[in-house]
Amino acid sequence: MSAPKDLPAALPEALRSQAAACAALGSPFTARLLRLCADRLRPGTPVTDRLFGWPGDLTARADSVPLRLAGALHALVQSGQDPALAAVYPPHESPDVPTDAPTDAALWDAVEAALTEHEDFVQLWLDSPPQTNEVRRSAVLIALAGWLQDRIGLPLVLSELGASAGLNLLWDCYGLHAGGRSLGPADPVLELTPDWRGRALGTALPRVAARRGVDLNPLDPQADRLRLMSYLWADQTDRLIRTDAALAEARRLRPQVDHGDAAAWLEDRLDETHPGHLHLIFHTIAWQYFPAAVQARATAALARAGAAATPEAPIAHFGMEHDGSPEGAALTLTLWDGSAPGGVTMDFGRADFHGRWVDWQAPD
Repeated sequence: MSAPKDLPAALPEALRSQAAACAALGSPFTARLLRLCADRLRPGTPVTDRLFGWPGDLTARADSVPLRLAGALHALVQSGQDPALAAVYPPHESPDVPTDAPTDAALWDAVEAALTEHEDFVQLWLDSPPQTNEVRRSAVLIALAGWLQDRIGLPLVLSELGASAGLNLLWDCYGLHAGGRSLGPADPVLELTPDWRGRALGTALPRVAARRGVDLNPLDPQADRLRLMSYLWADQTDRLIRTDAALAEARRLRPQVDHGDAAAWLEDRLDETHPGHLHLIFHTIAWQYFPAAVQARATAALARAGAAATPEAPIAHFGMEHDGSPEGAALTLTLWDGSAPGGVTMDFGRADFHGRWVDWQAPD
C-alpha cells in the first residue's frame, strides 16, 4: 500500500524500509508493527505531525526515526505504563502460539491509543537516536582477541568508539562457543553461540589491563536500562535476556564511558603510549554514524600514532562495520607494530549485523 498522493511519502517509505530490515534480521513482529505504521499513520496529532514534518533524513542512514518510534512503544510495554499495548505485544506474536497473535486491527488500535495517551513520553523518546549495545557483536571481539593472543601475546588496553553503555567493552566476561571450540572465562556471564563458519578460534584470551570508551551520549547501565532494553525488538526474547545479563555485569564493573567526540577523545587516548601492551581501538556498527569530518580526524590520529608504534607498544584498529554489502558487516583489522609505517590491513571476514552468524576468515 502506498501513501495517498497528498500525504508526504518520506515517513511511510522509511517505515517500510526499516520493516524490511527488521524482517531480514529475525523480528517479524517489529516488521509488522512498522508496516502498520507506514499504512495507517496520519498527521493530525502532535506526535504524528512531528513525524511527518521531520526535518532531516528519517532513515537508518541518519536519524533512524522508525526505530525511535518502535523504541518508544516498546518502552511503554517494558515499563508497564500501557497494559493495553502490552496485551498485544509479544509473547502473543510468538510462532509457538500463532492463534493467539492479535489482529492487525487490535494491534493498531492499541498503538494509536498509546501515541495519544502517552504523547509526552513518546515525544521524549523521539528526541534521541536509538542506542543499543548488541552484545552478540562481542563474538567477533572475543575471536579477534584469541587471534591477537596467538599472534602478539601482549595484554590489551581497550578503547571503544561509540560505546553506549560499555557492554561490549566487557567482551572478556562473556563466553564464545563456535566451531566446536569455546573461548572465554571458566564461568562466563553469558554464552554467545553464533552460527560459525570459516576458521577455528584461538585457544586463549589475552589479559585486559585497562578499558575505556567514548560516546556522544553515554548510557548508564542502571539509570538507562529501560532505554537500552526498549530498542531491542520485542519478539527477540534471547536478545532481551542476554542484554539484561550484560547490563547486570556492567552495573557491577562500571566500565568507564566518557562523554565526547570520538575523534578528539581518540587523539587524547593515542597521546599516551603503553609499553608492554597492545592498544586495541575498536567499534562495532558505529563508524558509519560518525560525520565525515570525525571519521577523517580519527583516521589521521590512528595513522600518526601507528607510524610511531613499536613491537613493544603496538596499536591495532578493528572495525565491524557496514560497507555497502547486504551480506552483513565487514571485519577489518589494521595493525601497526613498527614493521610498516602505514600499518598492515587485514580482512577477517564478515558477520551478521546483530552477530547471529560469523564467517571468520582470520589470516594465518
